[in-house]
Amino acid sequence: MKTIRTMLQWIGAGTLLAASAVSTTWAAGTGYLFVSSEKDHAVSVLDGDSYALVKQIRTAARPRHLQFTPDRSRIYVACGDGDAIDVIDVARLELVDRIGPIGDPEAFEFSPDGETLYISLEDDAQLGILNLRAYFAGREEKPELTVAEVTEGGGDDDDAEEDEEGGEEDEDEEGENNDNGVEIEGMSTVEVGEEPEGILVSPDGKTVFVTSEVANMVHVVDTASASIRANIVAGNRPRRFALTPGGDSLWVTNELSGSVSVVDLDTMQVSDTVEFKPKGFRPEDVTPVGITMTGDGQTAFVALGRANHVAVVDVASRDVEDYILVGSRAWNTTLTRDESRLVVANGLSDDISVIDTATRRVVKSVPVGRVPYAVLIDD
Repeated sequence: MKTIRTMLQWIGAGTLLAASAVSTTWAAGTGYLFVSSEKDHAVSVLDGDSYALVKQIRTAARPRHLQFTPDRSRIYVACGDGDAIDVIDVARLELVDRIGPIGDPEAFEFSPDGETLYISLEDDAQLGILNLRAYFAGREEKPELTVAEVTEGGGDDDDAEEDEEGGEEDEDEEGENNDNGVEIEGMSTVEVGEEPEGILVSPDGKTVFVTSEVANMVHVVDTASASIRANIVAGNRPRRFALTPGGDSLWVTNELSGSVSVVDLDTMQVSDTVEFKPKGFRPEDVTPVGITMTGDGQTAFVALGRANHVAVVDVASRDVEDYILVGSRAWNTTLTRDESRLVVANGLSDDISVIDTATRRVVKSVPVGRVPYAVLIDD
């Protein structure tokens, strides 16, 4: 019986992974924007033309990082206080599955084939490597999809303040993370520096880059051996990544240094530093986190946190060409597929800014939940 059940579980897992490819026909190009809201415990769905609210999809507690599966039929959502990664069906606009318990997942990325999930496990100072086929096949049953209760008012500014001053916001509200030590089917780990966050998988899937906020390092992990190939010292509190199209350099935002470190991937060393000095702001207010690079690798957009601007950087010269005023605490950025618009999540003004990349000006500000964190665009 066990053998039969195992076979059925593997078939079920394969069906689940394959189903996303089938639903792509229905899901592709909806034009919707998906915005995670930390305090509303929901992902807001906006119409891509009018920016009107289409639906709020409730999730486990504190949704933050969002990412499409490679076929774009589903969205995975890291829910830090819910100790889970939620799964949203793009065509149905519904929460359909949940991966967990995973202690305080911070950020994640898929392997190019979509079968492995690389997760920064902040509390455990580890890179989690989750074989999705093994996970879905090995679990006894689908978890109950309970969602977090929404609390009214208070705490938004305080939580965001803590987020920028040492990561204390990620403590479980009920005390110590009670999922430490729980074994997840299909999960292996690699020890990295304290408070890992940013994750980037190389296009060939052979390398994973991980930032350690406390160690001020970028860890270069070989996926075949699941071992660290290099440790690169970056700036103070490195957060997120962008990779140039040719794969020769890696850009890393340093939140507390107010800069970006440019890493030469041939030498595995920082070759240059881009500093941000928008007028009228103290250095400690310049807290870059989100970064998005154009497809041709010519321009990088960097969200400057409490400096309330997005910096426009010429990648070749490393010159800061412009500062675009947006909302309060500009946190993460996303380009439309045609790169005509840049969407910025502003965590303290509870809105998103839509920037015309040709004129480099905000054309629309849209209120969207409490403490928006990340944006995806289904175009």
